[in-house]
Amino acid sequence: MGACGLCLVRIEAGQAGEPKPSEHAYLDSTLLARGIRLACQVIPEQDLQIVILAPAPESEWKSLPRRDGRRLGRDPAFPLRDAPTKAKEPYGIAVDLGTTRISLSLLDLSTGEFLAGRYGPNPQMHFGSDVMTRLVTASESSAQALAMSQQVVEAIGGALWDIASREGIDLQQVESLALVGNTAMLALLSGRNYGWLVQPSHWTKAIDCLPAHTDTWAAAWGIHPEVNIQVIPPLAGFVGSDLLAGVVTTHLTEKGAGCLFIDFGTNSEMALWDGKSLWITSAAGGPAFEGSGIACGMPAEVGAIYRVDVRRDGILDFAVIGGGQARGICGSGLVDLIAHLVRIGRLTNTGRFTPSIPENGFALVRGEPDIGLTKGGVDVFQRAKAAIGAGIHVLLAQADMRYKDLRRVCVGGAFGSFLNIPNAREIGLLPNIQPELVELGGNTALAGCEDVLLSEVAAQHLARIRYRQKIINLSQCLNFDDIFLEHLYLRPMQGE
Repeated sequence: MGACGLCLVRIEAGQAGEPKPSEHAYLDSTLLARGIRLACQVIPEQDLQIVILAPAPESEWKSLPRRDGRRLGRDPAFPLRDAPTKAKEPYGIAVDLGTTRISLSLLDLSTGEFLAGRYGPNPQMHFGSDVMTRLVTASESSAQALAMSQQVVEAIGGALWDIASREGIDLQQVESLALVGNTAMLALLSGRNYGWLVQPSHWTKAIDCLPAHTDTWAAAWGIHPEVNIQVIPPLAGFVGSDLLAGVVTTHLTEKGAGCLFIDFGTNSEMALWDGKSLWITSAAGGPAFEGSGIACGMPAEVGAIYRVDVRRDGILDFAVIGGGQARGICGSGLVDLIAHLVRIGRLTNTGRFTPSIPENGFALVRGEPDIGLTKGGVDVFQRAKAAIGAGIHVLLAQADMRYKDLRRVCVGGAFGSFLNIPNAREIGLLPNIQPELVELGGNTALAGCEDVLLSEVAAQHLARIRYRQKIINLSQCLNFDDIFLEHLYLRPMQGE
C-alpha cells in the first residue's frame, strides 16, 4: 500500500511508470529523478534492472511452511464456525506458547485458509531453559515475573508485526485469537498463580491462570481493540491446554481404545485413551528434543542435520534441512545418530562410548566446531528419553493395559516432524510396535488451537475431554525411580 516507505529500490534500466501519490509523500523530486522508488508501488510491465537500497533486516521470526487449501482438511475435518463477522475478510490468530519457542498462524475465518505463520524463540529462555527455573525466579521477584509476562506479550506482537510488514496483512481485520500452552507458560503470561506450580501439591490440581484483562494485549499487538482473545485453560499444574489441543486435532478419543498421544517438548505430556477415560501425565523431558542443552544442538530449521543414515561402506551420511552446509543437529538427527552408533557398536546401550571413540565424543562433521555427539549429549538425551518411557509405562499400568494393546501412537511436537520411527523404537523412545501404527503430527498444539479457533464443534470436543480425564502425578508413583532407570537403557522398551 506504500504506507511505510521502507522498500526503497533504484531503477537502473527499464521503464517503471510514473510515481504513485504515496511515493511523492516519502520521496522528493531529487530522489525520484535518480530513479529511486518504493518497490511495492512499481508494477513491472517489462524487464527491469534494479538495486535494492533498503533490504529488510533479518528477522528472528521464521516462516511456517505455507499450506495449500483449507487448514481443516484433516480427516475427519471439523466444520467451520458460522458466525457473523465485522470485517469483509475476517482473520483469526492461533498461538502455541511453548517453553522453548512460540508458534503462531494467521487464518481466514470465513474459509479456514492458512495465510501466514511464524515461529521463534521464547524470550523467557533468558531466565532459564526449563519451566521450574522460570517459576522459581518469578516466585522470588514480582519484577522478574512482570518482565517475563511482558517479554511474551512483546514477542507475540513482534511476530504479528513481522507478518503484517512483510506480507501486507492488515491486523485490524483480526477478530479472534486463541492461545494454548503448558500451564507454566500460561501462568507466567497472565501473571497469576505461577507460585502454586512450584508446590507439588498443586501439580494435579486445576490452576486458575487465565488473564483478568486482555485489553492491553490487543493494543500491544496492533489488532482490533474489540478482538475476542481466548486463552484456553489448562487441565492441571503440569498438563496444559497444548495437550488438549493435540488430543482434539488427532481425534484421539474418537478412534477406539489403545490410542497413545505423546507431545514431545521441554515439558513433555502424554495421554492414553482406554475407550472410557483419558489417562494423562507429564514428564520433564528437558530441551534436548528441541535441539537445546546438547553440543551443536539446534531447532529443526534450515541448516540442521535432521536425518542420519549408514552407507553400504559403513560410513555415516546425513541430510540437512534446506540443503547446504550443516550448522548443527536437531532432535530427530540426534535420534538417528544415537541409534546408528548403538547399532554399529560404537555406543553401548548404557550410553557409554566404546574405546575407539575419542574422549571428546563422536564427530559426524569436522569443522569449527565439530558437529557430533558428546557423552554429555548422550546423558541429556537418555534422561529425556527415560522420562517419556516412564510416563508411558505408568499410564499403561494405570489403565490396566500393555504395550501390545496399543493400536495407535500419535507423536506431536516439532521434534516429531522428521522422526525416523524404526530408529526411535530401537533405542526405546517410542513403544516397540509396528511402524504403521505411529503417526507423526508435527505441531499438534498449534493445529488443535487452529481447530478450536475455526470450529465450534472442535471447541465443544475439547470441553468434553475435560470430563473424561484422569491425571497421574509421576512423582507420587512409589516405584518411579526404578522405572526411570530401566528406561535409561538405549534399547527397545521392555514388556508385553
